Amino acid sequence: MNIKMEQRLANTWKMTVNEKKFIETALVADIRVDGRRPFDYRRLTIKFGREDGSSEVQLGQTHVMGFVTSELVQPYRDRQNEGTLSIFTEFSPMADPSFEAGRAGESAVELARIIDRGLRESRAVDMESLCVIAGKLVWAIRVDLHILDNGGNLVDAANIAALSALSTFRRPEFTLGGEGGQEVIIHPPEVREPLPLVIHHFPIAVTFGFFGDDNIVVIDPTHKEESVMGGRMIATLNTNGDICAIQKAGRVAVMHTVIMQCLRIASVKAGDITSKIKNAVESYNTERALRKIKRHSSAALDVHKPVADWETQNQSVDQKRMSDLPGHQERLKPISKESGVSQSNNMEGVLTPNKPPEELTDEKPSETESDQLNADIMPAHSPDGAVGSVVETNRKNTLADAVKPKHKRKKKSSSNIDAS
Repeated sequence: MNIKMEQRLANTWKMTVNEKKFIETALVADIRVDGRRPFDYRRLTIKFGREDGSSEVQLGQTHVMGFVTSELVQPYRDRQNEGTLSIFTEFSPMADPSFEAGRAGESAVELARIIDRGLRESRAVDMESLCVIAGKLVWAIRVDLHILDNGGNLVDAANIAALSALSTFRRPEFTLGGEGGQEVIIHPPEVREPLPLVIHHFPIAVTFGFFGDDNIVVIDPTHKEESVMGGRMIATLNTNGDICAIQKAGRVAVMHTVIMQCLRIASVKAGDITSKIKNAVESYNTERALRKIKRHSSAALDVHKPVADWETQNQSVDQKRMSDLPGHQERLKPISKESGVSQSNNMEGVLTPNKPPEELTDEKPSETESDQLNADIMPAHSPDGAVGSVVETNRKNTLADAVKPKHKRKKKSSSNIDAS
């Protein structure tokens, strides 16, 4: 049963002789099946997820997703002050019927080794920055690449997905504490901002396909072209023109002049792809910063509070701001003795500032007002008969307070004589 299933899946992607001849004849005339020229890439799309360290790359019909995670591990004995970087690939039967579920085939192992060689051998990621405690703890970076659809040229698409995910990944911030600084305290993202990886350059993988004995070369071969081509070469370069890795597979012999031509073309394509990755990462960082600002601004408001509580809180804040104004403080400042304001003018709790002291001292209460005032509050008198500004309001009234003082009665009798 399993043998028949494998044979059926293997025959699914077999091409007829006429299809192969049609592709080869078109390539001789510098025409490809999908309408591209020999050294044209398919449309490249780079997207990112909501979380840091996740990317989604689509190169024509090829679809790859990348995820980056990290954990603290012990370093290798020969590199005790450097972190680790590992690449893992997962081929799903949904992407290609020839892929087996739950088992890494030869193509999956080869893909992981090619990308790993281009990243680690070129020292693209700074491994020393991943050291926490030399010889004890380092950060281990893991890149998982999931093949969602195999439309050809998996190496280039997976390499772009890995670089994009590494560019947006941020490891947690940590501090050393405890005795001798040997205790590692990892801070959550809410407490301290995570740190991005230090990437020196972008090693870009460019795949070339060779057809026939005439050394017909195309770039970015599709799935059908891969089944026809006799060999391929994968050149990994950066924008500086440095060759990070080269791998050639197949039995087709290639002249050195053709190889040098492929390297020059790969250098140009590496610059174009690097600029696309950097632009996509910059857009993602801008969007991430805006999301962070919105999250912090919305966190200041309690969404569970009713609207009435929000209005009360806003009123209290407005009152506090008004009390902080200098004019408001002067308006509520207590009246000094020099102002000479009588207590009878302040019975209703209304202050009468902005009046000169002379006018305030000339105003005298009427007899009914003075009787009512003396019955309730007994002001303190100065020796010259002027009313003082200090009033005893906390003292209880006694029988002696109801009797008018002698000098007050004399003033009344003298005022009646003058009136007559």
